[in-house]
Amino acid sequence: MKNVLILGATSGIAKALAYQFAEQQHNLLLAGRDLEELKRIAQDISIRHEVRATVHPFDALDYEGHADFFAGCVEAVGEIDGVVLAYGYLGDQKLAENEFQEARLVIETNFLSAVSVLNLAANYFEARKEGFLCVLSSVAGDRGRQSNFMYGSAKGGLSLYVQGLRNRLSKSNVSVLTVKPGFVDTKMTYGQEGMFLVAKPEDVARTIYKRIKKRADVAYTPFFWRYIMMIIKAVPERIFKRLNL
Repeated sequence: MKNVLILGATSGIAKALAYQFAEQQHNLLLAGRDLEELKRIAQDISIRHEVRATVHPFDALDYEGHADFFAGCVEAVGEIDGVVLAYGYLGDQKLAENEFQEARLVIETNFLSAVSVLNLAANYFEARKEGFLCVLSSVAGDRGRQSNFMYGSAKGGLSLYVQGLRNRLSKSNVSVLTVKPGFVDTKMTYGQEGMFLVAKPEDVARTIYKRIKKRADVAYTPFFWRYIMMIIKAVPERIFKRLNL
């Protein structure tokens, strides 16, 4: 029975993915800030699937505490077999354009904090010569659009960083999956304008679980977003900059 650490475990996709792992008899370390919600999820998972689900306080922006956090997780279960990074902050694009604090929060949450904790996980798995990393990026990172380029730039940076990790860790038998979801019906996207082809978290989680098991490199989910983004990326810049996207 393997131990999987999920960072940001109260998010819609992460919670659905936790149940996917539990169904396959994986023990879970659920990390995040909302401890009461994490405890509720952990208790429900333990009862339903008879696996161990523990709760671990995690603040993405507490960089200095990340090393102790990760070491504590390892100590709690003996060894970790996989890490899923599933948190993010969509932010307010217009606010971020005018107030740097909002821009900084978007970039730090989605990129810098991820680099901090993923560096620790990567070094751990590299030393063990096994394990997996699964990182939720976004299709928004494939091309800068005026409607969300602050969030998109952070996710684009994350995707490039994870690509580098994949290249580095392939020599150590460690699989690294970049997940690029399209629109998903979660609390983070609730009320957002312009959403279409919205997927359910449970469907997305099933796809992610399958891709992890297949040791895939990149997963667009739902799958058709790969082709949507191919079209969007193919539009010449002189035309693209005139589009209201």
